[in-house]
Amino acid sequence: MKRVAKVAISLFILGLITLIVLPQWAPVNAVSWTPPYNPGLTGIFAINQALSAITEVPVGPAPEHVACDAQGRLYTSLDGGAVLRSDTQGQWLELGNTSGRPLGLRPDGQSGLWIADSMVGLLHMDANGDITLLATDLDGVPLRFVDDLDVDSNGHIWFSDASQRFDYTQVALDFFEGSRTGRLLRYDPATQETDVMIDGLFFANGVTLGPSEDYVLVNETGMGRVHRLWLKGEKAGQQDVFIDDLPGMPDNIRFDGENTFWIAMPSLRASLDSLATLPRLRALLSYLPIPWLEAAAQPASFVIGVNLKGEVIHNLQDQGNAFHYITGVTPCGDTLYLGSLETESIGIVPKP
Repeated sequence: MKRVAKVAISLFILGLITLIVLPQWAPVNAVSWTPPYNPGLTGIFAINQALSAITEVPVGPAPEHVACDAQGRLYTSLDGGAVLRSDTQGQWLELGNTSGRPLGLRPDGQSGLWIADSMVGLLHMDANGDITLLATDLDGVPLRFVDDLDVDSNGHIWFSDASQRFDYTQVALDFFEGSRTGRLLRYDPATQETDVMIDGLFFANGVTLGPSEDYVLVNETGMGRVHRLWLKGEKAGQQDVFIDDLPGMPDNIRFDGENTFWIAMPSLRASLDSLATLPRLRALLSYLPIPWLEAAAQPASFVIGVNLKGEVIHNLQDQGNAFHYITGVTPCGDTLYLGSLETESIGIVPKP
């Protein structure tokens, strides 16, 4: 019995040491945060099957986003760096390859693209597939996770740097750490300089300019909200929250040029929120393989439309749809084009 007691005490002490020491050496420096109110899939976010009409168009692995130019041609990008453009017959042709992981796309009006590449940086790809690097560092420090972008009428490129701690292959670690190092940046092509416009974001993501370029919006994925930075008028330079308390984790956002911002929410917030005040546990869990950590997410088929007042006016779901983990939604004419990191197709659904 004495030996059993000694073994039990030894195991207890070993476990105690593990709980104290291992988090200090963990892959993440986990911090505690207070999650905003989460309404769940109730009220204006009530479950429905509005996305049951999705038509899938095969393009290749993980088409995270879709862009649409003035001629109605579509663009997307794939895992492995390929950037595709559709022709007038609906065939997809490879425009070029960034040798990285292109995410945010914006047509340049000349059959080329401005691209936010998470592994390479901010770049431009012309109609022949030739690439020009625009911003790969800030004050000599490499940009680790360029995510999305929009371009204003002066040629300034507004783009997000999702995390200063982790890159595209380590997304889950940023959420398990919670250190809020995401930023909204602005690149000036005249000076070739990049400035920080908003920092301290919990995974900065989708970016879009508002009507008349009065303001720019940036999604803060980890907190389920969208920030607004005013660019014109009496509020110029001021920052506020455009919409918050979202039940999902907002990824890309696009303005339709009229009165609606479309937001894709690839997963629900509940599982991340439940760990918000448990940094030591998250530090211990961060030792697990990243695919295991990613499995903690709650994938969704979830898109919302928000009016100019920050009010939800469209709630499109189909949580049983095989086309899930929707990361991008782009309005083009009477159609919404959907991107996803978990499919090999883009989704097409009529715009409500």
